[in-house]
Amino acid sequence: MKIKKDKIILVGGGGHCSSCIDVILSTNEYDIFGIIDLKENIGKKINIFSIIGDDSMLPEFRTLCNNALVTLGQIENNKKRKELYFLLKSLNFTLPVIVAKSAIISKNSTISEGTIVMHHALINSGSSIGKNVIINSKALIEHDVEIKDHVHVSTGVLINGGCKIDSDVFIGSGSVLRNGIHICNDVIIGAASAVMKDITDSGTYFGNPLRRVR
Repeated sequence: MKIKKDKIILVGGGGHCSSCIDVILSTNEYDIFGIIDLKENIGKKINIFSIIGDDSMLPEFRTLCNNALVTLGQIENNKKRKELYFLLKSLNFTLPVIVAKSAIISKNSTISEGTIVMHHALINSGSSIGKNVIINSKALIEHDVEIKDHVHVSTGVLINGGCKIDSDVFIGSGSVLRNGIHICNDVIIGAASAVMKDITDSGTYFGNPLRRVR
């Protein structure tokens, strides 16, 4: 007997959406209702799933589907991801936590709504993850880490124990944070950077040793 699954609508096309589809399918918990993207992309497909509308059609689709996930990626900033998150909240969508089957999540950690944890990521004991966060493939979040809302921890990032990441932070692929580091709001850290001391001013940082570049 086929088990009936909840429907979920994906908001935001592109490469990150394609990766999110793989993660969602790995959970075997949801049927993908369709994808919301730019108007000119309606009718196109990502993987095997159709782009069925743009943002303006979300109120209509809310009557057909309870669950939604922001699947737009983050490159330069997360402004559009935040806008979509709050739009979905205003329409009373449920924003579930999505965790890849291959991810390892401590039972003593917490993950908030609208967050996706991707393939082979690890979140260790005592850590808390905020809303609308991306924990990307093979990221390692050690014990007692606090990550606030609208953060993207990119592929292969290593965050050691006791770190605190404030809202609206992007940590580029392969970066390493020493234990106990605090990163303030609105920070971008470039790929393969080494963060060995607190970041207390918003801006863009890169390198080993880390330096502010913008």
